[in-house]
Parts: sequence; structure tokens; C-alpha cells
Amino acid sequence: MANNNRMNKIDEELKKEISSIISTELKNPHLTGLISVTKVKTTPDLRFAKVYVSMINEKSKKENLAILKQSSGYIRTCIAKKINLRNTPELIFEFDESLEYGSRIDEILKDITKNIKKN
Repeated sequence: MANNNRMNKIDEELKKEISSIISTELKNPHLTGLISVTKVKTTPDLRFAKVYVSMINEKSKKENLAILKQSSGYIRTCIAKKINLRNTPELIFEFDESLEYGSRIDEILKDITKNIKKN
């Protein structure tokens, strides 16, 4: 239980730092839109961290994700300077589809309620 609590703290701290680094220190003109880190899941041995990102107003999700993957070494170096961990995890960036999934469900529910009101 205590270890689980520690992992949650590490995940939250990584999430905060990665968000900050992406928004302030990553200076890539090809990175478009608003990118937010929604969740970080670190393996118990701290070797890898899956970073889930959502993007709003982006030109190309695939291009943004590729840039984040290319920049992962730089981001990892920044994290190593800011967070004192024995091992700084290797970052694996992935899309967080939950926001899009949620908005799709919202649209479906709106359509259903419109149809119910018509009938």
C-alpha cells in the first residue's frame, strides 16, 4: 500500500513536470495546438513511464506525437535535473483517447435526447 502511494506521488510529480516542460521549454515550431498530459503511469522499477497526452486544436496528432517521441530524451534530461529519482524513467508517449471517447458519448446522448423530445 505504501509503495502504491509512492508510485502515485511519482506519477503525479512526473505529470506536473512533463506538462511544464512541454509548455515552456520545448521550442519546436512544428508542435501545434494545446497539448496536455492527462496521466503518467510509471512501472514499479521506474524504468519506463507511459505519458498519456491529449491535444486540442492541433494540425496533426501523428506529427505532434512523433515530435514528443523525438524530444523524449530532452524531456527526460530536464526531469532528471528537477526530480531526484535514482532512475529517471524512459518516456513513452501515447494518445489519451478518453477525452475524445467522452465527447463522442456526449454527442450520442444529445442525439438520443433530441430524438426522444421529437417523439
